[in-house]
Amino acid sequence: HIHLLCNELPCRNSKGYDMAKLFSMKLTHVSPVWYDLKSDRNKLSLEGQHNYDAGWVSELQNSGSLVVPRVVLEAFPGVVLLKKKSRDKTIELIVSECRDKGYDGVVLESWSRWAAYGVLDDPELRQLALQFVKQLGEALHSISSKSSTRNHLELIYVIPAPRMEGPNNQDFGPEDLLQLADSVGGFSLMTYDFSGPQNPGPSAPLKWIQYSLTTLLPAKGSASQVHSHMIFLGINFYGNDFLLSKG
Repeated sequence: HIHLLCNELPCRNSKGYDMAKLFSMKLTHVSPVWYDLKSDRNKLSLEGQHNYDAGWVSELQNSGSLVVPRVVLEAFPGVVLLKKKSRDKTIELIVSECRDKGYDGVVLESWSRWAAYGVLDDPELRQLALQFVKQLGEALHSISSKSSTRNHLELIYVIPAPRMEGPNNQDFGPEDLLQLADSVGGFSLMTYDFSGPQNPGPSAPLKWIQYSLTTLLPAKGSASQVHSHMIFLGINFYGNDFLLSKG
């Protein structure tokens, strides 16, 4: 059994780049947080190319790690999802960057943005959103990769942890997982940042993590349980200090 490890490196954490090289033999995937895909009216642009470090990427790949930079989809959903030409352009920008820089795929973050825009509350738009992820995954799969054991570029999709108060339209559920499973290489589950300034507490309580996994992978023998190996469980190596106001 292979345990997949995904190491996310924010640009501001320069020490993380050294740690990734130091422990590269233990990491299957390394994900630097480098890219934002934005829209200005109908014009789409991929920002973050200046973060690319050819030597660092090459060193990690030579050690056996796959380099899959994170792309945050900040473009207005109406542009990306409703217009085929823009949808195809978005995918082309991502795939071309992977091909040009020699990446092994990408980690895509879009679900939380779509939730904020209300996309996931509309059944038709929600389906278009899932279709976009599938289309991107299939486009990446069509590009060969020498590094990946799958012999093609990979898509890892970032998903939020389910809400403990009960599921709603904005949650990513087991049906969504099944729909995307053939088109993505894994799901990065954000089981961290459970608490915030308005509700101070632990960052990743164990019961919440267990609840998240059992919600996505309900029962042994079920169709979604077969895909349990695709979950990249988010484990935070940090804590938060909350300054409580005195009442």
